[in-house]
Amino acid sequence: MATTTKIQPRALVRASGGPRYAVALAVDALGTGLLRPFLLLYGVTVLRLSAPATGIAMTVGVVVGLVCMPAVGRWLDRGARSTVVAASMLVRVVGVALLLATPAGHVWLFAMAALFLGIGNQAWPAAHAALVATVAHGRERDTALAGGRALRNAGLGAGALLATACLAGGTTALQALAAVTGLAYLAAAALAWSVHLCAHPDATPAKDRAEGPAPRMRALLAANVVYAFCLNVPEIALPLVLVTQLHASPVWSAAIFVANTVLVVTLQVPVTVLMSRFSRRTVLALGGAVLAASYLGFLVATSLGHGWGAPAVATVSVVCTIGEIIYAGSATALVAALAPAHVLGRTLARFELSTGFGLAVSPAVITALAPHGSAALWGSLAGATLLSASAVATEKDQGTRLSGLQPPGASRLVSSAGASGDGLK
Repeated sequence: MATTTKIQPRALVRASGGPRYAVALAVDALGTGLLRPFLLLYGVTVLRLSAPATGIAMTVGVVVGLVCMPAVGRWLDRGARSTVVAASMLVRVVGVALLLATPAGHVWLFAMAALFLGIGNQAWPAAHAALVATVAHGRERDTALAGGRALRNAGLGAGALLATACLAGGTTALQALAAVTGLAYLAAAALAWSVHLCAHPDATPAKDRAEGPAPRMRALLAANVVYAFCLNVPEIALPLVLVTQLHASPVWSAAIFVANTVLVVTLQVPVTVLMSRFSRRTVLALGGAVLAASYLGFLVATSLGHGWGAPAVATVSVVCTIGEIIYAGSATALVAALAPAHVLGRTLARFELSTGFGLAVSPAVITALAPHGSAALWGSLAGATLLSASAVATEKDQGTRLSGLQPPGASRLVSSAGASGDGLK
């Protein structure tokens, strides 16, 4: 199996879509970081909505946004790449515009804004993964996907820090942040569209095309719903446990979140490169085992009570973040490797649908289990994640490509950016 042994920044940028596309990702992530962590606060303070109404509107927006994924998959399978990425950014511009136009007390208009933001947030990962899978192949693609995630987390963190510093300005500052977010999405969409990257499967002779059926991946998709819970552990589960059970200062929650972001930014690419010596399925199962071990570690840490409990939870959170990094670096890469070229978009859309569903239900599940004690919360998460890891490890791959090499029927690329120095070939 082909492995990646070293990181070459220029090659990584080219494999990730080129310099212009990398700038588009950074601008989009920065804008997202300015608003997304404070969207609930915007609804409560600027629009004077109740916290439950705001939360429900946001949840409905995310869940209904998942409905767009089949259409996104079909659009990608018709050859669109950078256009879909740009569209996922433009639809969020509409969401921000609706947000700014919402009068105080109008929850349904706020819900519509959340819906458009949710559609963009759900569509972007599949579109981005399809674009990278078209530009790069094999383990180079895995590293490029990891690099994109690291860049996105860096932008999100920088945006959130900048927004936090501006919050002293009150409602006016929140409205200004929303406006800047809309401008950032617009600029990012223009940059992404300017790459002009698409795929033309029909240009490949029929005898050379991979025309197999879309992989079912039932166990993988079901397991991914559970795996996705780890993405909400630093934001929801740990603050809830630290504040309500251990009565620790909120500073611990903030420190854990910052540490999680820094670790993902610095380690996502190196860990993905390190794991390239193993099969993607093995790595994904290992990620589940590490996550399950961290959940059991949280169970032990919370039993220490006030005093030692918070530092122990912070220490175990590092293990949880490592599990998250292993999972994120292998899951999408495995799906891209399993999918025949002509159904790549629909396969990625199905996978992102499972991720979105996991992210949507995890807050409700976590908050429902937490009042029943640490054993109910962390024991359930550990057991479900171990079961998921076992399902991933034992699922059979039928009619799919597992070598990680460029398939013989890979789509031909059409890119004006290649001529302008972005290096898309």
